[in-house]
Amino acid sequence: MSKRRGRGARVAARTEKKIQWLPELDRGIPFLDIVPHEQLLRIHDASMTLLEEVGIDFRDDESIAMWKAAGADVDGYRVRLDRNHVMELISTAPESYTMLARNPEHSVSLGGTKTVFTPAYGAPFVLDMDNNRRHATLDDFNNFAKIAYMEPAMQMTGGVLCEPMDIPVPHRHLEMTYSLLRYSDKPLMGSVTSRERAEQSLHMMGIVLGHDVVADTTVSTSLANCNSPLVWDQTMLDAVKVYASANQAMLFSPFVLGGASTPASTVGAVAQLSAEALAGVAFMQLVRPGSPSVYGQWTATVAMNSGAPLAGTPEIDHINMLVGQLARFYKLPWRCSGGCSSSKLVDAQAGYEAARNMYGVLMAGANFVLSSTGYLESALCQSYAKAMLDGEQMRMMYRLGKGVDMSELDPAMDAVREIEPGDHFLGTEHTLANFESAFFMPELMDGEAYETWNVNGRSDANDRGIAMARQVLADYEEPSLDDAVLAELTDYKDRMRSEISEAVS
Repeated sequence: MSKRRGRGARVAARTEKKIQWLPELDRGIPFLDIVPHEQLLRIHDASMTLLEEVGIDFRDDESIAMWKAAGADVDGYRVRLDRNHVMELISTAPESYTMLARNPEHSVSLGGTKTVFTPAYGAPFVLDMDNNRRHATLDDFNNFAKIAYMEPAMQMTGGVLCEPMDIPVPHRHLEMTYSLLRYSDKPLMGSVTSRERAEQSLHMMGIVLGHDVVADTTVSTSLANCNSPLVWDQTMLDAVKVYASANQAMLFSPFVLGGASTPASTVGAVAQLSAEALAGVAFMQLVRPGSPSVYGQWTATVAMNSGAPLAGTPEIDHINMLVGQLARFYKLPWRCSGGCSSSKLVDAQAGYEAARNMYGVLMAGANFVLSSTGYLESALCQSYAKAMLDGEQMRMMYRLGKGVDMSELDPAMDAVREIEPGDHFLGTEHTLANFESAFFMPELMDGEAYETWNVNGRSDANDRGIAMARQVLADYEEPSLDDAVLAELTDYKDRMRSEISEAVS
């Protein structure tokens, strides 16, 4: 039998070897500060002015009582915050924090120079492995949890990897949290769609990691979206109270549609979203000083001729770079979204939008990158093929973010001395020692000659992504979990499903 050669052999070699999971990225390249410090202070001053003069609504009686007790200027649900009070509160949030995973080897730190990558969030549709766009199911959710676990560059399993539309809304958080805890041993995100669902997610984390651990040790980072412009609603605030009380981290993320939910201005949008995010961070510090609070945003710009959200525009890069610079000024870890695309297919648009967005994110220095993989249709669709293609892109972004290794220079110079001018390096000792690690070798990007590609089936990126998704799921092995713990987790999930009505209240 002849040996396998070419792409098939490389793919087989990848899937046959043990996965080399990548720890959080500790960047070795500089941050990109897009404006001089004095201009950054102008944006900061504008945000503080909004909080002082316009204020922000906290539409929750309990939260309003907390602001009143803290001495804020409260009028109904409108809270006006003194800038010195805001700065005092956010100063108690840590500049970085660690999430404990159920497998300690997958525990991660973020903030400062540390970055974690996390899959896409919240899509009700999937583009499946037969190229059909359809409603997502629990089977899809489980598959994406397994893919996130298997992907070397994903440091977290994620949260709402897709919306399992075959599960009643009141039960979804139970099935999703169960899946994230069972099929991966990386850190996760909890449910935030009600106080009770947050509490139940936290209880399930406690079953697996220990209730005493989860009561005080950060094991998750969950999402709190501000309703731009200038509203924090009861649902999000209740989730913040639950997770903050247990020292769990939260992402304070205005859901920004530039030109629709913010002014039609890059710097104006940043001034508003920064005010919204800082108000959220400040509130979390009211609940529990020192609890991990992540500043940031999800951003799309709006096509003024249609109202459609757009990914991949240069203004999104500008916003991310400004928010990153502000985060370093506030000494807060920060979040943005990465491999985003408005495309409906895994096509050229999906590729260039996602890759260019991620490059801007890397230059901006985000610490928590949500929606790194699989994202299509401005967050409405999660793609199996794109999840795999983006995963490889994340490994390349990781390599880029590590920077250059100057220790390589002297051995390379010795290799130059070994050859004669006009010769090649292919057989040198240096090349033989370094050929596997010197340069990134992609598995899903085709670099073969046309004739080889033609003979091997003329596959495009979407085809290769689907094939890899099938292979990864076939190779998946469930991480070990104590039988008694799994039984308790399953029993709790099933018992809650039997007790909670399927009707949406």
